[in-house]
Amino acid sequence: MNRKYYSKLIFELSHPGRHGYSLPSNGLDTPVDLPETLSRKTPPDLPEVDEPAVVRHYNNMSTNNFGVDTGFYPLGSCTMKYNPKINEEIASHSGMLQLHPSTPAVAAQGALMIYYTLQWMLSEIGGMAEFTLNPFAGAHGELTGLMVIRAYHRSRGDFRRTKVIIPDSAHGTNPASAAVAGLEIVEVRSRPDGTVDVDDLRPLLDDTVAAMMMTNPNTLGIFEKNIPEIAELVHGAGALLYYDGANLNPMLGVARPGDMGFDVMHINLHKTFSTPHGGGGPGSGPVGVRAGLEQFLPNPRVVRRPDGSFDIISSSDALGRISATLGNYAIAARALAYILSMGREGIMMAGRLATLNANYIKESLKDLYKLPIEGVCKHEFVFDGLADKSTGVTTLNVAKRLLDHGYHAPTIYFPLLFHESLMIEPTETESLETLDEFIAVMREIAREASETPDIVRDAPHDTPIGHPDDTQAALTPVTTYTA
Repeated sequence: MNRKYYSKLIFELSHPGRHGYSLPSNGLDTPVDLPETLSRKTPPDLPEVDEPAVVRHYNNMSTNNFGVDTGFYPLGSCTMKYNPKINEEIASHSGMLQLHPSTPAVAAQGALMIYYTLQWMLSEIGGMAEFTLNPFAGAHGELTGLMVIRAYHRSRGDFRRTKVIIPDSAHGTNPASAAVAGLEIVEVRSRPDGTVDVDDLRPLLDDTVAAMMMTNPNTLGIFEKNIPEIAELVHGAGALLYYDGANLNPMLGVARPGDMGFDVMHINLHKTFSTPHGGGGPGSGPVGVRAGLEQFLPNPRVVRRPDGSFDIISSSDALGRISATLGNYAIAARALAYILSMGREGIMMAGRLATLNANYIKESLKDLYKLPIEGVCKHEFVFDGLADKSTGVTTLNVAKRLLDHGYHAPTIYFPLLFHESLMIEPTETESLETLDEFIAVMREIAREASETPDIVRDAPHDTPIGHPDDTQAALTPVTTYTA
């Protein structure tokens, strides 16, 4: 394959006068006059290529894409699980594909049963009273959960609660969602062991705090062992505790947020339950609530009637609507297929295996990469770059060099607690052989950094695009083609 040829833009393959189609005559005796305001002054700047060139170009360009179907994806903090193909087959069933969103409930009982069953199963997994599947993404779920909390306080006539406490290690969506919800962000510091500093939290709690948002395990992959004390303090101040479900995967079948004292939570179906995760979606961020908060969930809601049938209802107590329909139906179908095919035993093993895989990689590399927090991690862990800082090789260099070995780079420079953060999350589906190959490559890169650092600093060497200036790419992006 001529990689240089196939890395070209379609415009670069264009030749004047070349085409790959012929259209029949429109059969009109006289031309159709378009209004002057709708007529182009110049022809559109479209590439002129033959059909084989188009087919070959886009097929070969597609091989530059990377995903869990093509290789190991050690992306921390944003679980990229393998998507079982049976999920896709179920979601592609003709009876589902042809269902219109406005179909009356009486004619969509099968679809509503899928919705209701998934709501019920997520409630069992999360330890919550009820779930809504309406949010379209994790961040959308965060916003919805905060709106539930706001609606709860306002229903009690408590309008002073306008603050949300968020750990300094939190996902960036936490403060962003709080800000969109019109709430003020208050930061609580982490301890040296990566967990929330309870002593720093105490003076922050007063009657102006609406909620505290937490991820458990946190973004360092550390289990927040002080959750019971934190829940008691938050509830004692009259606030609610929110669970960011981005890191729920290692908790499956082991611990439930509701049992820990969380009042509201969201789940990323595209992380924990193996639905597609890429290109900005399609996503789903179901929101669950403890008993006593169900009425504040957004409209519409799917309920089960006493006769066993399913219906779609709306309530005047709800916070309103946050989506046009009942969320991404095909994603819900995929998630339910995953849960049912895994079963209780499989779901319980997923979290354990994810934790085992993460600790295996961590222990195999901590002699060459700096491990700022010792101890057992959960599904992911964070290195602070190479242990040997004298080489001048950065985390970014390591990430770029991984591309030469066929691995997508893990999350880097997040969380912000460490200068050279490198976050790795293998998930439960990766085999011992895959993990060993990745470990060997990481060790090889560490050796190169020590012996021939320029090879790592100048990486990648074998990709269609080499070593661009990342700063200029961000400051002055080129988004259009100019001949």
